[in-house]
Amino acid sequence: MAQLWGGRFTKETDQLVYNFNASISFDKKFYRQDMLGSIAHVKMLGKQGILTEQETKDLVAAVKGILQEVEAGTLEISHEYEDIHSFVEATLIDRIGDTGKKLHTGRSRNDQVALDMRLFIRQEVLAVDGLLCEMLKVILATMEEHLDTYMPGFTHLQKAQPVTLAHHLGAYFEMFRRDRLRMQDIYQRMNDCPLGSGALAGTTYDLDRYYTAELLGFDRPTLNSMDGVSDRDYLIEFLSALSTIMMHLSRFSEEIIIWNSNEYQFVEIDDAYSTGSSIMPQKKNPDIAELVRGKTGRVYGALISLLTTMKGIPLAYNKDMQEDKELSFDAIDTAKGCLALFTGMLSSLKFCQDNMEASAKNGFTNATDAADYLVNHGVPFRDAHGIVGRIVLYCIDKKIAIDDMSLEELKAISPVFEEDIFEAVSMETCVKKRLTIGAPGQEAMKQVIAIHQEYLKQDWKKEIPDWESELLK
Repeated sequence: MAQLWGGRFTKETDQLVYNFNASISFDKKFYRQDMLGSIAHVKMLGKQGILTEQETKDLVAAVKGILQEVEAGTLEISHEYEDIHSFVEATLIDRIGDTGKKLHTGRSRNDQVALDMRLFIRQEVLAVDGLLCEMLKVILATMEEHLDTYMPGFTHLQKAQPVTLAHHLGAYFEMFRRDRLRMQDIYQRMNDCPLGSGALAGTTYDLDRYYTAELLGFDRPTLNSMDGVSDRDYLIEFLSALSTIMMHLSRFSEEIIIWNSNEYQFVEIDDAYSTGSSIMPQKKNPDIAELVRGKTGRVYGALISLLTTMKGIPLAYNKDMQEDKELSFDAIDTAKGCLALFTGMLSSLKFCQDNMEASAKNGFTNATDAADYLVNHGVPFRDAHGIVGRIVLYCIDKKIAIDDMSLEELKAISPVFEEDIFEAVSMETCVKKRLTIGAPGQEAMKQVIAIHQEYLKQDWKKEIPDWESELLK
């Protein structure tokens, strides 16, 4: 067993204990971050004169070589090592001898793993933001295409008032836009560098933590070494944001599942994103939407697990915190996979516009507008409400929509109705006269779409420096 801390011990660790303690099986996932952190640390040690110029060159070249070989697949990260840090350092010593033993000068595995995790999560925040951006582009393109596609809006899953598909999808644009804002917010708040915190109390070496932070693309070093090694707030925030994203995807999935049903027939899912039944040949199942809905609980579980792990940990680092990785890695992969698949499904979705409009008409979604018509003709609202209620009962009995009634039938219930009632309760009129910003009227929606188009032209990630290329020069 390759260990970096054996000097204090007089006998080998029990194999079961070693296996239980080891993290190489999952922390090898951030091998790149570990080696980039080592390169920055060595460069800082060289700048400060803690390492000689030759030692600095040899260490940087050797770490770069290990990184290139791992990424080329010619060097395997061996599970005989306890963690990724041990693997890198032992490989380095094997290649350049005693100089390799100086890699760890002024550094602890505590601040090293804190750095690796922060670098990894920072990268994943950017990746998730990119996926959200692609999702928003697809939603906006669909909104532009369906400004005049009428459908029922719902409350309590009951048909309520007519809206457009553009307006309905616009609600999801707002949700995923807020998710992107959360990514930006998390990135800015987590962008402090913990390297140099040591085990918990810093180090006596004359480190330049500001220089290390700059090399690694951070805004600043952390200002408390105990918090530096034991902070996982940024990860909790990220998992919380991923949980919110999954909640939004799950809500959207639920609607697609409902819309795909025989009873609604609002959408047709592309063959590439649905499956059939092994026994019922007529079935076309919304499996992707169902799996996204199901995997939401998996991401929630990672958040609750980490919150539970962290709730009783005293300062500073404790081994419990090793449990921050496996479930987090799984949650990140799950959320990213769901975003990518859902975006593909949405972009290929066929909307059945005639069915949507017919559903809005047959669901009496224009009943409120019929009541407004009466109010505008001098009928008190409470009386108008009762009159339209009787009209709905009449239509249910006759199995017709309000639009299908004759003027004579309407006048039999209230003499106030005139020929212009039919225009007043048409789907087009009901939607288009709602012109306040945020409403489904076409002119209001065009304003919103223009705002969204300008929003998508901006990308906060463009301001992030290419620190990796600079570091690896």
